[in-house]
Amino acid sequence: MIFTNLSAIFRKEFQSYFTSSFAYIIAAVFWLISGLFFGLILENIITSVAFAEKSGQLPTSVDVASEFLQSFLGIIISLLLVLLPALSMGLYSEERKRGTLELLATSPVTNWVVAVGKLLGVVCFFIVLMIPLWIYETIVFSSANPPVNLNVILIAHGGLFLVATAILSLGMFISSLTDSSILAYILTFVLVLFLWITDAIAGNLKEPLSSILSHLSLFDRYNDLVNGVVDTSSLVLFASYIFLGIFLTAQSIETFRFQRS
Repeated sequence: MIFTNLSAIFRKEFQSYFTSSFAYIIAAVFWLISGLFFGLILENIITSVAFAEKSGQLPTSVDVASEFLQSFLGIIISLLLVLLPALSMGLYSEERKRGTLELLATSPVTNWVVAVGKLLGVVCFFIVLMIPLWIYETIVFSSANPPVNLNVILIAHGGLFLVATAILSLGMFISSLTDSSILAYILTFVLVLFLWITDAIAGNLKEPLSSILSHLSLFDRYNDLVNGVVDTSSLVLFASYIFLGIFLTAQSIETFRFQRS
């Protein structure tokens, strides 16, 4: 029964993105900008290596693929800071605006199932956005010589997926607090921006606040994964952020249900 409800909510949320002109605009802008940077970064690295080789300044070994992957994912995560709040801003705020949140809150389906179903829907749409980029990378990396370490690529993209899911989960909670999608976008963006500069803030604080804040940095852990460094504490931190977003969303809707009863 739970799985049936979860599947129904997931399908409804996922399909809603394909009936929204705004989602198509987001996808078009993301693909255009990311495709542009993909070509520019690749050309710049190839040109630099060719020049170094021609001038006799080329190091013994240059891992062009890893250098490209790190540079490109650095650009992608910057784009996602703007994109992800736009994907999560309407998850609950639109339900509030249309008056359907009350029906959802008083339905037999638990708040947890609704929250997880909605999160799965937006995460799957994010995966759809990433598919063209994965095709580009597959074409480029398949021609690399020596062959690219597949584990490094999978770990780096796993890190990107975890960061995106954590941000979408937190954005879903913020969306559940308001009937204004614009306000939800702004608040989520500010939160993501704060998480982005957490390391810089931690550097200006004294112990133990500095260590605590630094430990909460999502993007520092993301950079570790992009560099192929897998740490269990990083995975726990990502999972904690994702769970926190779902938990707070369920509590937010429970509060809404209590106020209406």
